[in-house]
Amino acid sequence: MKFTFSKKDKLKSKKLIELLFSEGQSVSAYPLRLVYKNALFDDDVLIKTGVSVSKRHFKKAVDRNRIKRLLRESYRLNKCVYFNNLTTPYAFMILYIGKEKTTLPEIESKMNLLFEKFLSKVSQ
Repeated sequence: MKFTFSKKDKLKSKKLIELLFSEGQSVSAYPLRLVYKNALFDDDVLIKTGVSVSKRHFKKAVDRNRIKRLLRESYRLNKCVYFNNLTTPYAFMILYIGKEKTTLPEIESKMNLLFEKFLSKVSQ
Protein backbone atom coordinates (compact mmCIF):
# COMPACT_ATOMS: atom_id res chain seq x y z
CA MET A 1 0.00 0.00 0.00
CA LYS A 2 1.23 3.47 -0.82
CA PHE A 3 1.05 6.64 1.24
CA THR A 4 -1.61 8.10 -1.04
CA PHE A 5 -5.29 8.87 -0.88
CA SER A 6 -6.30 8.87 -4.53
CA LYS A 7 -9.66 9.32 -6.16
CA LYS A 8 -10.33 5.57 -6.38
CA ASP A 9 -9.71 5.23 -2.60
CA LYS A 10 -12.49 7.68 -1.72
CA LEU A 11 -15.95 6.52 -0.72
CA LYS A 12 -18.46 8.38 -2.90
CA SER A 13 -21.34 6.00 -3.58
CA LYS A 14 -24.53 7.24 -1.90
CA LYS A 15 -26.00 3.73 -1.82
CA LEU A 16 -22.90 2.34 -0.13
CA ILE A 17 -22.81 5.21 2.40
CA GLU A 18 -26.47 4.63 3.31
CA LEU A 19 -25.83 0.89 3.60
CA LEU A 20 -22.78 1.62 5.75
CA PHE A 21 -24.78 3.65 8.27
CA SER A 22 -27.76 1.28 8.32
CA GLU A 23 -25.92 -2.06 8.52
CA GLY A 24 -22.33 -1.21 9.41
CA GLN A 25 -20.48 -1.72 12.68
CA SER A 26 -18.45 0.91 14.49
CA VAL A 27 -15.55 1.48 16.85
CA SER A 28 -14.76 4.70 18.70
CA ALA A 29 -11.76 6.50 20.09
CA TYR A 30 -13.03 9.92 21.14
CA PRO A 31 -13.19 12.27 19.23
CA LEU A 32 -13.20 9.81 16.28
CA ARG A 33 -15.64 7.11 15.25
CA LEU A 34 -15.09 4.57 12.50
CA VAL A 35 -18.10 2.99 10.80
CA TYR A 36 -17.15 0.02 8.62
CA LYS A 37 -18.73 -2.72 6.55
CA ASN A 38 -17.57 -5.50 4.24
CA ALA A 39 -18.05 -4.44 0.64
CA LEU A 40 -17.22 -5.50 -2.89
CA PHE A 41 -15.80 -2.90 -5.26
CA ASP A 42 -15.58 -2.94 -9.05
CA ASP A 43 -12.01 -1.68 -9.05
CA ASP A 44 -9.24 -3.56 -7.24
CA VAL A 45 -9.27 -1.43 -4.08
CA LEU A 46 -9.35 -3.03 -0.63
CA ILE A 47 -10.50 0.02 1.33
CA LYS A 48 -12.66 2.98 0.36
CA THR A 49 -12.82 5.74 2.93
CA GLY A 50 -14.87 8.85 3.55
CA VAL A 51 -14.56 11.51 6.24
CA SER A 52 -17.25 13.61 7.86
CA VAL A 53 -17.51 16.46 10.36
CA SER A 54 -20.78 17.55 11.93
CA LYS A 55 -22.25 20.86 10.81
CA ARG A 56 -24.04 21.06 14.14
CA HIS A 57 -20.77 21.37 16.08
CA PHE A 58 -18.78 23.40 13.52
CA LYS A 59 -20.95 26.05 11.92
CA LYS A 60 -18.20 27.55 9.76
CA ALA A 61 -17.17 25.61 6.67
CA VAL A 62 -13.57 26.71 7.23
CA ASP A 63 -13.45 24.80 10.52
CA ARG A 64 -15.14 21.70 9.08
CA ASN A 65 -12.81 21.64 6.08
CA ARG A 66 -9.71 21.98 8.24
CA ILE A 67 -10.71 19.02 10.40
CA LYS A 68 -11.54 16.97 7.29
CA ARG A 69 -8.09 17.77 5.87
CA LEU A 70 -6.48 16.65 9.13
CA LEU A 71 -8.51 13.42 9.11
CA ARG A 72 -7.57 12.61 5.51
CA GLU A 73 -3.89 13.34 6.15
CA SER A 74 -3.78 11.21 9.27
CA TYR A 75 -5.53 8.36 7.43
CA ARG A 76 -3.14 8.66 4.50
CA LEU A 77 -0.08 8.45 6.75
CA ASN A 78 -1.32 5.51 8.84
CA LYS A 79 -3.18 3.26 6.42
CA CYS A 80 0.00 1.47 5.25
CA VAL A 81 0.94 0.53 8.79
CA TYR A 82 -2.42 -0.99 9.72
CA PHE A 83 -4.01 -2.28 6.51
CA ASN A 84 -1.11 -3.85 4.59
CA ASN A 85 -2.12 -7.39 5.60
CA LEU A 86 -5.85 -6.89 5.08
CA THR A 87 -7.46 -9.25 2.56
CA THR A 88 -11.17 -8.42 2.90
CA PRO A 89 -12.44 -5.25 1.18
CA TYR A 90 -14.06 -2.70 3.51
CA ALA A 91 -15.91 0.58 3.25
CA PHE A 92 -14.95 3.07 5.97
CA MET A 93 -16.45 6.32 7.18
CA ILE A 94 -14.39 8.27 9.68
CA LEU A 95 -16.49 10.70 11.72
CA TYR A 96 -15.22 13.50 13.91
CA ILE A 97 -17.65 13.56 16.84
CA GLY A 98 -15.80 16.04 19.07
CA LYS A 99 -16.99 19.59 19.72
CA GLU A 100 -13.66 21.39 19.92
CA LYS A 101 -11.02 22.18 17.31
CA THR A 102 -8.03 19.89 17.22
CA THR A 103 -4.49 19.49 15.91
CA LEU A 104 -2.78 16.92 13.70
CA PRO A 105 -0.81 15.15 16.49
CA GLU A 106 -4.00 14.67 18.53
CA ILE A 107 -5.89 13.33 15.51
CA GLU A 108 -3.00 11.05 14.57
CA SER A 109 -2.74 9.47 18.02
CA LYS A 110 -6.51 8.87 18.14
CA MET A 111 -6.48 7.52 14.59
CA ASN A 112 -3.83 4.96 15.58
CA LEU A 113 -5.94 3.90 18.57
CA LEU A 114 -9.04 3.69 16.35
CA PHE A 115 -7.30 1.45 13.78
CA GLU A 116 -5.95 -0.82 16.52
CA LYS A 117 -9.46 -1.22 17.92
CA PHE A 118 -10.80 -1.95 14.44
CA LEU A 119 -8.16 -4.62 13.74
CA SER A 120 -8.73 -6.31 17.11
CA LYS A 121 -12.50 -6.35 16.55
CA VAL A 122 -12.19 -7.71 13.02
CA SER A 123 -9.67 -10.41 13.96
CA GLN A 124 -12.00 -11.91 16.60
